[in-house]
Amino acid sequence: MAQERNVRRIGIIGFGHLGQYLAGMIEEEGHQHGFELAFVWNRHQKKMDGNVRKELQLEDLNKFVARCADLIVEVAHPQIIKDYGEEFLKHADCMVGSPTAFADQEVDTRCREAARRYGHTLYIPSGALWGALDIQKMANRGTLKALKVTMSKHPDSFMLQGHMHELKERTKGQRTVLYDGPVRNLCPLAPNNVNTMAAAALAGHNLGFERVQGCLVADPSLLNFHIVDIEVTGPVNKSAGHEFTVKTSRRNPAPPGEVTGMATYTSFWSSVLNCKGHGGRLFLC
Repeated sequence: MAQERNVRRIGIIGFGHLGQYLAGMIEEEGHQHGFELAFVWNRHQKKMDGNVRKELQLEDLNKFVARCADLIVEVAHPQIIKDYGEEFLKHADCMVGSPTAFADQEVDTRCREAARRYGHTLYIPSGALWGALDIQKMANRGTLKALKVTMSKHPDSFMLQGHMHELKERTKGQRTVLYDGPVRNLCPLAPNNVNTMAAAALAGHNLGFERVQGCLVADPSLLNFHIVDIEVTGPVNKSAGHEFTVKTSRRNPAPPGEVTGMATYTSFWSSVLNCKGHGGRLFLC
């Protein structure tokens, strides 16, 4: 377990747009919050040259322990958590920016057990999931009866696998529902695009990846926004027969081709600020 320090050291895994933003915020504002960069790792190290100080660049991810990070922030790809999640949690808290990794039940179980065993927190950022804590509260009480997340983006903003990629290319000029069904089956087909849905499945834990529904829509008219619609269904008033429902629609500014909308960057930074030790458990932040 990391020793108590006045400064909380943060390692960033992934140096795409989101990783660059978080690393920059830590460098610029970290001192105000008691943060400092421990390291930055990226699959292609040259991308960091000129953007990350040489002494902060981690060449070999297997050597992350030597950098003594208190918090490791993954914003790369779910495969990182599948390969390293347990090891990260042995030594530090871990914020998982690719929670689609937990659609694999074995990965979910192993990481939760590692958090419990070593006393570190497994953080799940809410990202683009509006109302995440309210959904979690309902799940805790068992009153969450149904949850559906619909994500609509320009076709160029999707990074898809297999038949879904083929469907997107075949129907690129028209609005197309690419998928509508359980989130668990969708995560391997769109691992970089449906982290919001994976976060919903973790927040709505009484339904989980099997019963939380995801709908992915490619819409070429969405030139400036990503849209996330969330439909929550709760209990029925037995005497009146009325059902509790909440529907939200989030329009996140984003040009075509961008996987992450602008508002999600600041949401992630807010989550990092909240990652200050919550014990050996999964924690939505």
